[in-house]
Amino acid sequence: MPLIQISQTPGLSDRVKRETIAAVTDAYAKATGKNPDSVWVTITEVPRQQWGVGGEPLG
Repeated sequence: MPLIQISQTPGLSDRVKRETIAAVTDAYAKATGKNPDSVWVTITEVPRQQWGVGGEPLG
């Protein structure tokens, strides 16, 4: 069972999350030949204060 984890800042609507999960599942299944029913995808929203890029916090 493949598990794909997406971490991002908050803000996506539920509709966009559903579309993202479907698109990622489809792309992975096509690329690997896996059954899409076995692909798990999670989206974790991490507040901007907990992200850093280039040594600097985003928040």
